[in-house]
Amino acid sequence: MKKFLTGNEAVARGIYEAGATFASAYPGTPSSEILKEVGEYSEIYSEWATNEKVSLEAAIGSAQAGMRSMAAMKVVGLNVAADPFMSISLPGIDGGLILVVCDEPGYYSSQDEQDNRIFAEFSNMPMFEPSDSQEVIDMIKDAYEISEKQKTLVTIRMTGRICHSKSPVTFKERIEKEPENISKEPKVPLPAAMVGMFARVNKRTKELTELSNTSKYNYIEYNSKDIGIIS
Repeated sequence: MKKFLTGNEAVARGIYEAGATFASAYPGTPSSEILKEVGEYSEIYSEWATNEKVSLEAAIGSAQAGMRSMAAMKVVGLNVAADPFMSISLPGIDGGLILVVCDEPGYYSSQDEQDNRIFAEFSNMPMFEPSDSQEVIDMIKDAYEISEKQKTLVTIRMTGRICHSKSPVTFKERIEKEPENISKEPKVPLPAAMVGMFARVNKRTKELTELSNTSKYNYIEYNSKDIGIIS
């Protein structure tokens, strides 16, 4: 079934089809509509958080219980959530976990137009950048698979234009997902455990780099070869 969705609506549809069961967010343009749309799906427990840090921590807790989970926030919200965001990189998670962060080039309703892509490199955790609503849904599904396989948070980096622009998408049935098994690996990055954690992160980063280099989302569209645009 074809529908015409905004990027924010597509986020809700994407986590629904992927079998997510928990979502938390702190409101802020251009991300505010995401949790409202998630609330339309009774299969997903959704809640507004006190702030972005609490939102991400709640999603981390749900993911550590093996459930596919999501946190959502606006561009500067990641500054507030930076503590749990950076801290979860080393120990990793057991269930699928995505963070949807909505950047805003042009700062139409934000304090600044910071580029949160630097957080992906900084944290050694992967990031997807959809270019339309269909890619939002597709990337969310792939992000959950990567998250569970690599035991890492995956960020979906939106922009204001993607959040609020509409484009056609194809609806698919929800795939119910059994909770992931909870591992006995150390979950707290204390000095005694960090050597092993760093080794796993380095291995993960190498594998994710190879995956990125062969990603189906990285492609070339030829029209005129007089001008090249990299985006």
